[in-house]
Amino acid sequence: MSFNKVLCLLFILIISGTSIMAATEQKIAVVDVNKIVSVSPQAIALDKLQKTKAEEIAKFVKTAQENINKQKDEKAKKQLITKYEKELNAKNEANAKEYNLKIKELDKNITAIITQKAKSMGYTMVIAKYAVMTTGDDITNEVIKVIK
Repeated sequence: MSFNKVLCLLFILIISGTSIMAATEQKIAVVDVNKIVSVSPQAIALDKLQKTKAEEIAKFVKTAQENINKQKDEKAKKQLITKYEKELNAKNEANAKEYNLKIKELDKNITAIITQKAKSMGYTMVIAKYAVMTTGDDITNEVIKVIK
């Protein structure tokens, strides 16, 4: 294919692409996801739950250390250490699993709220504010009103 034919095809593609984009005009909004999450009652409750779980783990570790330190027999001490390590690992794994499930649920809920609000306002696309250099219409505060 000659250079001129390639240029003609490229020009046609650019022109047709421009007309297609013009025909399907996008109304773009941006949201500050971090701000939305920071005021979400669901996220606040999850944060409080994680702090409670961390305090429980700290108490468990303190009790385990006290019990291990009380033990005089080295063999029994090693058995206690093994026992408490297993228990601690199980608690940490259970907490991580629960946290990940709740994070997925939080993400799903916030995404649904953002999507619903954007559609109700006539937006065809929503982009996270941090991902763009210049912004469209910022609907963060409108979403926050729904979340609260």
